[in-house]
Amino acid sequence: MTKIKSGSKKKMNADYVDKIAAARKAFASGKTKNISFRKIQLRQLLKFVNENESAICDAIMQDLHRPKMETVTGETVMTHNAIVDALDNIDQWCKEKHQPKVLLTLLSKVYIRKEPFGVCLIIASWNYPVALLLIPVISAIAAGNCVIIKPSECSAKVADLLLNLLPKYIDNECYPVVVTDAVHSAQLVENNRFDFIFFTGGTAIGRCIMKCAAEYLTPVVLELGGKNPCFVDKSCDIKTAARRVCWGRFLNNGQICLAPDYVLCEAEIHDEFVREVKTTIDDFYGPDAQKSPDYGRIINDRQMSRLIKLLESNDGKIVYGGKYDKKDKYISPTVVTDVTLDSAYMQQEMFGPILLVMSVANIDEAISTINKLEKPLCLYAFSSNSHNIDKLLCSTSSGGVNINDVTMHYTLESLPFGGIGNSGIGNYHGKFGFNTFTHKRAVLHDGTPEALLKVRYAPYSESKLSQSKFLIKKKEKSKGLFSFFKSGKNTNP
Repeated sequence: MTKIKSGSKKKMNADYVDKIAAARKAFASGKTKNISFRKIQLRQLLKFVNENESAICDAIMQDLHRPKMETVTGETVMTHNAIVDALDNIDQWCKEKHQPKVLLTLLSKVYIRKEPFGVCLIIASWNYPVALLLIPVISAIAAGNCVIIKPSECSAKVADLLLNLLPKYIDNECYPVVVTDAVHSAQLVENNRFDFIFFTGGTAIGRCIMKCAAEYLTPVVLELGGKNPCFVDKSCDIKTAARRVCWGRFLNNGQICLAPDYVLCEAEIHDEFVREVKTTIDDFYGPDAQKSPDYGRIINDRQMSRLIKLLESNDGKIVYGGKYDKKDKYISPTVVTDVTLDSAYMQQEMFGPILLVMSVANIDEAISTINKLEKPLCLYAFSSNSHNIDKLLCSTSSGGVNINDVTMHYTLESLPFGGIGNSGIGNYHGKFGFNTFTHKRAVLHDGTPEALLKVRYAPYSESKLSQSKFLIKKKEKSKGLFSFFKSGKNTNP
């Protein structure tokens, strides 16, 4: 993250300091704590998504040359579904949750109160610039927070669209949009105190975000990435595995944190799998993907240079593709074999249309390879061997898992989405997102007569100690007072 020059704080904050102050004032007024207000804002956000689907598709086409099919299914429909899910469930999510008591607190009200954190900063990534921004915003609104909405400056057309259109739909004091360049983005985090920070992006910047948050002990969620492994064994349907891996790898031109990054393929089927991958690429994009209307482009020159450097590293063997056009920001669908863990390809998240295929002897070698790297955002496996699947689940760690498919767990509000370790901290989607942006405030409202509490006061005695233990010490349910009557059998105390 870019460092701030000495004495520049006041100047650098000029563009957004007023918006942050207005959001703090709005939150202090209590307006976002009103559930009816939250619902109105969510419905307005739904209106924005549905009324501007074509404009969103056009903006993303200009930024990423992404086909409409991928934008509608991966951005607008996903955002639409997240809003509908929140509207359907917000009343239940916001309810106070009454909690168990012990005998000493039996006459008290004991519950968890669901409260917002305050003013949250949500920073999105450029690869899915609408969904990765608005889905956490939906969760934050549902939980009653004010939000500073920060699109990625890399997806410039989408950022301009959000800056110009979103304030026409939702409360501009509670949910202002801030668009800055890379330098000012860094200063937004470093110079301002927030009550919660939600960041989607790369691991390096995620570390910087966390360092800035640590100064104020600000809670953070970091949605990062990593190298997602995909194990393919001889028991699977090879053609199906190849098609699904290719779909996940080349979706959005490979610029997706959930893409299968490298395939660990059992040696017996390695060559057949590679052949099916080549056939699939031709089926998807034709003999020249550069002419295909369904194949995207790399976001900018910096990312192009990074990927070209990998292609020219001579690490591994390019068995398909490897072509590029700098002016067009085009890199062909590429398949690389004979890759080792020391290869340049394995030192960074791919984030481009390059698929690595590595040969392994068996499930044990695959697990060993996976565990030598940082914990990934997702683990994929194609297998009909239940023993292999169980072994993989028990012996590895990842943010999420897909068996016999890729990326699809992301589409479900019923599952938490997030990483672990190097691939992220925290999760969201559906109720999990609401919980992420909610402070669970413990409340005990006492109703116990003072006469019953004398046991806890000095002067102490053995009698008071015995009574106190009886009132507050828990017993296992199977050994409790009523277990004899439930089981109909004699139970030892």
